[in-house]
Amino acid sequence: MNENMKWFKEAKYGMMIHWGLYSLLAGEYDGKSSSNYAEWIQSKLQIPNAEYEKLTDAFNPIYFDADKIVNLAKDVGMKYLVITTKHHDGFAMYKSEVDKYNIFDSTPFHRDVIKELSEACKKAGLKFGIYYSQDLDWHDYNGGGYLSNDIETAGTTWDNSWDFTGEKDYNLCFENKIMPQIEELMTNYGEIATAWFDVPMTLTEEQSKRIYDTVKKLQPDCLINSRLGNGEYDYVSLGDNEIPDTTEVEASDEKVDYNAVDGLKPSPNGLYETAGTMNDSWGFSYHDQNWKKPEDIYKYKKHLNDLGINYLLNVGLDGLGRIPMDSIDNLKAVKGLENN
Repeated sequence: MNENMKWFKEAKYGMMIHWGLYSLLAGEYDGKSSSNYAEWIQSKLQIPNAEYEKLTDAFNPIYFDADKIVNLAKDVGMKYLVITTKHHDGFAMYKSEVDKYNIFDSTPFHRDVIKELSEACKKAGLKFGIYYSQDLDWHDYNGGGYLSNDIETAGTTWDNSWDFTGEKDYNLCFENKIMPQIEELMTNYGEIATAWFDVPMTLTEEQSKRIYDTVKKLQPDCLINSRLGNGEYDYVSLGDNEIPDTTEVEASDEKVDYNAVDGLKPSPNGLYETAGTMNDSWGFSYHDQNWKKPEDIYKYKKHLNDLGINYLLNVGLDGLGRIPMDSIDNLKAVKGLENN
């Protein structure tokens, strides 16, 4: 077991951050509500890209403070942080030379928040990880998901079927946007401890392997989660908010769906993680006040950690770049329960 696997096994607790243009809508558009997952609002309400892109003019999160966020994570006992660098809407939260649809080039904010967070983590002694949606991309004509629209989603369809209706070829999106952006992220932001990919549906085995090999070439110690797809991973991401009773799993390949985003899979390195929300949504949603009690979060964390599973607990920053007050209060309350 290398040093990075050792720290991951001992980390137990991390902060996930969902943040993007959807944070401005906060779960509501044109008098309608998003699904429970506010970050899926563009798909749920079929917002055309031409309309959704207008959010870039208003995205100016003047209260975003990387040091403040990282120091909160550290103060409540978290050991690492994972931030959405590009979610399914295709908008990059860093300065991408590949696609100008990003926070630096397309908004008045004109700052690279991924760089700021990576530097804040380094200063505070936290490990830094990135979330990247490697399959779905609603801003790209050839974004993935179109083969899986018979499966229920938190939106309308997995792909952008409301703007783009013709024949699609994910290979083009993969070559022209996905791979080059992954290379940017693995090259320009210092040490990346974890790479958190999501919903593998369209990727071929060769494409998953290429992403895996590219990450390892550029960041040899980076640990890659199982949602990359096709069995290419270093650690198992369980389902959203999944709290299993055991980590024992049938190791027969015939019984394991390596592209399922939930459920246990064999972990070659004995590394597991559950990403969870503090309310229902991952992205900020002002109408979602269904906050989990600190006592329940504490109980989930203890149960998971006792099983050897890390708890990656999500906060959804609002359009101004703030962690919601309820999230801050609950994180501190969980820390208080641990200290008692």
